[in-house]
Amino acid sequence: MKLKSDELLERRKAAVAVGVGVFNNATVSHAKGAIVYDVDGRELIDFASGIGVVNAGHCPESVVQAIQEQASNYLHTSFNVVTYEPYVELCEKLGELFPHGESTKSMLVSTGAEAVENAVKIARQATKRQAVLCFTGAFHGRTMMAMTLTSKVGYKTNCGPFAPEVYRLPFPNFYRYGGGLSEEEFVDQELKRLWESGLNVVDPKSLAAIIMEPVQGEGGFNVVPKRYLQGLREFCDEHGIVLILDEIQSGFGRTGSWASYQQMGVQPDITTVAKAMGSGLPIAGVIGRAEIMDSAAPGTIGGTYIGSPLSCAASLATIKMMEEEDLNQKGMEVGAEIMRRFDVLRSKYAQIGDVRGMGAMVAMEFVHDQDPRKPDHETCARLVSACFERGLILLTAGTHKNIIRVLCPLVISDEHLNAGLTIMEEELEKILN
Repeated sequence: MKLKSDELLERRKAAVAVGVGVFNNATVSHAKGAIVYDVDGRELIDFASGIGVVNAGHCPESVVQAIQEQASNYLHTSFNVVTYEPYVELCEKLGELFPHGESTKSMLVSTGAEAVENAVKIARQATKRQAVLCFTGAFHGRTMMAMTLTSKVGYKTNCGPFAPEVYRLPFPNFYRYGGGLSEEEFVDQELKRLWESGLNVVDPKSLAAIIMEPVQGEGGFNVVPKRYLQGLREFCDEHGIVLILDEIQSGFGRTGSWASYQQMGVQPDITTVAKAMGSGLPIAGVIGRAEIMDSAAPGTIGGTYIGSPLSCAASLATIKMMEEEDLNQKGMEVGAEIMRRFDVLRSKYAQIGDVRGMGAMVAMEFVHDQDPRKPDHETCARLVSACFERGLILLTAGTHKNIIRVLCPLVISDEHLNAGLTIMEEELEKILN
């Protein structure tokens, strides 16, 4: 007898454009906490969180209640037309959680890509410059400027021409590019490359902004060396460049703090946030120093659906829950257990070249011959498929899809976390032995 999941996937194939990616064959009828129940009633442990969105778990009761209450009052007015309190309250809260200097202001949109687009527009108006510098391995979205800033060519096939005045440097990925240097020597080398870029890549006096993910998401959970990020801040200060840090995947407890940069001793001029801030409702934010944010002329940023009332209510309830349950601390605890288990696997299998991450944003990279330049995507694909058959949802990452990333809900129980990691261990042993 044909499963309902198979029927739904067949309907998807017939009705949905093929360009909408399929990362695995899971379906869903309902979800709670860290568990997804598919349309056949099968229970799946979720190590993906909708690509890092449900840090507070699926359908937290307080968030669902807040959405229901807001829906009974009003669904939409457009904040440009009729001001509503949830938008203002959320911007006030973001300024409290992500302070940017003496005074912080924010704007709300619907998606991370929109946040990036608007951050660049604000930086350009603030500096009266046009150029933007970004990094290899980056993912910033799929709209025009965001897609231009995104590194992976496969996400941009036949989508050009792209936005002009965008320049790129290698991300300081110590594992991949260290080449036998110590981390200190490597950072020195990459900071020298940064300063030399003013001579051979783009004039710093033309740069409106430099944008970076302190912990790359789609790029494979590569963590920027702390001293490099501090050097990047100095470079921006020297040349009057706006530093934009993209915390869209790494924010709201995922790395053990509201933003990963808060653990690195660096203050950006603008931060972009999204994903986990709304527990699944579309909401994103651009947060920045008030004088920079106010550089944007009235009407040049925003849109019809900026900060939907429902999404604002969901975000406020999500943040309240995160504070009450200290999900930042929970992120550190969950991440420590994942890292411990992954380190054991790395000691057993030569195919695991690296284990890395921050907080509960942890990845495992597969390579051939212990060579970071020889990615092993086959093992990754087999592991994702085998784990799905055992009831575990996993995601890959990286340019070559040779990295397993774990983005489980931070509210996951010890039982479910252990069960998911055990499935990974058992299936990996079958594949590699």
